[in-house]
Amino acid sequence: MTAADPLDCPPDDGTTSARPGRHPWSSWHVAAPAMMVLTALMVWAVLSQRAAVPGVLGAHQLLVLDSAVALAALALVPLLWSRRPVAVVLMLTVLAAISPVATPAATAGTLQIARWFPLRTAVLVTSAGVCAHAVQALWRPPALPLGWWLLCDVAVHAALLGWGAFGQARAQVLRDLRERARRAETERGRALTEARAAERNRIAAEMHDALGHRLSLLAATAGAVEFRPDAPPEQLAAAAGRVRSGAAEALEDLRQLVRLLRDGSDRLAPPPVLTDVRGLVDAARSVGTTVTLDLPDVPTGEGPPPAVATAAYRVVQEGLTNVRRHAPGATVRVTVAARAGEVRITVADDGPPRPESRAPGTGLVGLRERVELLGGTLDADRSTAGFTLDVRIPWR
Repeated sequence: MTAADPLDCPPDDGTTSARPGRHPWSSWHVAAPAMMVLTALMVWAVLSQRAAVPGVLGAHQLLVLDSAVALAALALVPLLWSRRPVAVVLMLTVLAAISPVATPAATAGTLQIARWFPLRTAVLVTSAGVCAHAVQALWRPPALPLGWWLLCDVAVHAALLGWGAFGQARAQVLRDLRERARRAETERGRALTEARAAERNRIAAEMHDALGHRLSLLAATAGAVEFRPDAPPEQLAAAAGRVRSGAAEALEDLRQLVRLLRDGSDRLAPPPVLTDVRGLVDAARSVGTTVTLDLPDVPTGEGPPPAVATAAYRVVQEGLTNVRRHAPGATVRVTVAARAGEVRITVADDGPPRPESRAPGTGLVGLRERVELLGGTLDADRSTAGFTLDVRIPWR
């Protein structure tokens, strides 16, 4: 059954107008041609009933009865699209038991019920229609033998029931497919939004880790020059060189991030490895921070995977940055131990106690998320002996 079928419109149950894309009067636009067709069929049936029923009614009386039944059926047909179509169809079946002129309207009502109501209700209404037409055949004998008439009666009503049930199942399948398509579109949009948010967070973390570290080195070098303007010229020149090289490296990191945002490529700088921690320590020492490093050599091919090595590098980077920011002048000890199945990183300083902040920065928060995603743990211990950052990251 298609949307163009004159009878393929739901009864007015109060929800039709709320359907997306359906005009409130679309059911009546579809039902009007059906009413015209049924009217023509009933008028033809009235005009064709000329013979009398032997022993019951004469030809004139039969014409009056058929005309009255036709008028009653025509009055009931518009109610097929009301809120009580089942009762209307049952009244039409009663009229069909009285006169064959109500047969077109009764069969149309049976199809309407089969199309829009549960199978149990449709079977009961269809059975009532079969019985009504059987009664009609008993007191107004048809041209066919009674047995053949009853067989045709059952076959026609079974076809109406099957046609309506098929149309209902097809409509349900189409609704399910549309709902599935809408749900898939919604999920795709949600996944796209989450992917964009994850990418923004990744870029923000890279900016914080890379640019924050380099800018803190620049700030420390500039602070040393500011407080020691009487330093020997060679020291001032070396400090200026570190500022220049640090600014150049920060600009290069910024260009990579801007290129990533503009081009949409998924390539940042090559991920750091454990041996790159020595470069972090050397950079911290160049700005006056006292750092001791304990980093045993890891044989080639036996080190942790890139994600774990990058996380370890970021832990050391964040720890050194926090020391320059919160405990300048403190002595720092960095320990990186890569054992089978685990990497442990410790960054400890002997600076003064640091007060708890009500609004912590994003450095440790992002670092904790990175570590926990890899199944590791991060402990930040504030005490009178200084600050200790202890991280364990498992790997297989």
